[in-house]
Amino acid sequence: MVAKGTSDPRIHVDLAHLRRLAGGARNISFLPRQPARSALNGRHASRLRGRGLNFEELRNYQVGDDPRTIDWKVTARTGEPYVRVYTEERDRPALLLVDQRMTMFYGTQMNMKSVTAAEAAALAAFRIRAQGDRVGGIVFTDDHIAELRPKASNAALNRLLSVIAGANSALNAERTVARTLSLNDPLEAAARIATTGMLILVFSDFAETDDRTERLIRQLSLHNDVILFPITDPTGLKLPDDFRIVASDGDLQVELDGRETATTRSVQEIVSARLGRAIGWTRKYGIPVLPLTCDRETLPQIMDLMGVRGAR
Repeated sequence: MVAKGTSDPRIHVDLAHLRRLAGGARNISFLPRQPARSALNGRHASRLRGRGLNFEELRNYQVGDDPRTIDWKVTARTGEPYVRVYTEERDRPALLLVDQRMTMFYGTQMNMKSVTAAEAAALAAFRIRAQGDRVGGIVFTDDHIAELRPKASNAALNRLLSVIAGANSALNAERTVARTLSLNDPLEAAARIATTGMLILVFSDFAETDDRTERLIRQLSLHNDVILFPITDPTGLKLPDDFRIVASDGDLQVELDGRETATTRSVQEIVSARLGRAIGWTRKYGIPVLPLTCDRETLPQIMDLMGVRGAR
């Protein structure tokens, strides 16, 4: 039960709710070393690159140095072996793309898809900041994109959570949507902001995607670590026989009836195509895909996908 006068966190989340997820974020990691059962260590998933390296200096070769660090051009020019010394970058920026469009304002069993996306993004943001890395985000609705460049401060983290909570709270079934942004718009913003070696996480149901979407994701993955979190509702994969609901985007509405074969087939084909497209990018480009469903608590799902012991 939800206390009178408070919002239902399964439908809308506020900043306080997202802040309460900080403790659970300790159970996950976005560092290169992953548990053996983690989806990020999967057969098709590329390993996380981790922080990059900064060139520090050239110095004479010493016994015990890794031969792979020898600078052969300098060695040939001077006649003495020299090695290139690197230091690990102090932090790695992360950019979280969080979908809060009307297509995400749907859920039949536990959460709205928009809530699952907001919670998953908050968990990732807390963990990334705890690792000492910069965190920023691109939070997008049907008609607005909020860009927050990665920064290494708790104030920046709090700002990101506030923007996510604000976009989530604004979702309303009676809202009229004149035009819906495609996923390409925030991806293009990410391509403009991203530098080499960033961690880019996308939390979305992947509605409104096309060939351009694939090219943008591929482009981002060439020099950055990209992880996709497709979010679905179980009714999109299997409608119960007695399922009936009226769905609306605030302008148009349609009655979905699980007893109607055509309706069932249409909904399942749309959702399966979105999920299948994202999984296909794993096979083609080695981009990790961690599917989330809004009929389960968010943290246990992520822990399970990342092979963390104790996940329910």
